[in-house]
Amino acid sequence: MRLHAVHGSQGEPFTTRVLSLDANGRILDWMSWQDATCLYVRGAVAWTIGEPCMRIRGGRQRTTGEQSIVDLHPIVAARGRARPAALDPCPALTNAALFARDAHLCLYCGNEFSRYQLTRDHVVPISRGGRDHWQNVVSACIGCNVRKGSRTPAEAGMPLLAVPYRPSWVEHLILSNRNILADQMEFLRSHLPKRRRDIRIQ
Repeated sequence: MRLHAVHGSQGEPFTTRVLSLDANGRILDWMSWQDATCLYVRGAVAWTIGEPCMRIRGGRQRTTGEQSIVDLHPIVAARGRARPAALDPCPALTNAALFARDAHLCLYCGNEFSRYQLTRDHVVPISRGGRDHWQNVVSACIGCNVRKGSRTPAEAGMPLLAVPYRPSWVEHLILSNRNILADQMEFLRSHLPKRRRDIRIQ
């Protein structure tokens, strides 16, 4: 099916992605509107949540001239079940994801910075045996990172303002998408782990 246009409910070009689930309601990932449309066309959608949020216009039927239209929902469950190993994957550790986890704050001085003013700091430096994983990295401004150097926070006299942690997959999905619809956010928040905590600086 040739796709001519993508529009949201306000008639503007739509960039929001569809939240993908398996048939049991397990959360999988964000899905592009192109991939979501393919599920609808193949008849592979098991069920949906929410009112249609975007309309996809395809080609026209040669004999009748009728244009194909697919209305996409914000949350789509595909037929089939997710593999057990895919139910709570570890989010990829990228600087963008790290800075989002730490609310774009330097966890040493507590000030807020743009992503271009932040760096990835290893709490226990790699040169001292530290590893590059979620529980050993924090967002740090350039000044604090340089000041800390190859020391631990205790050695540098720079206590952390929050404990680094590995986000759950649901937290990662929330942090990685700036265009989450209300239905999607409500659904994701209902699946957040009880142990979740936000970065808060006193």
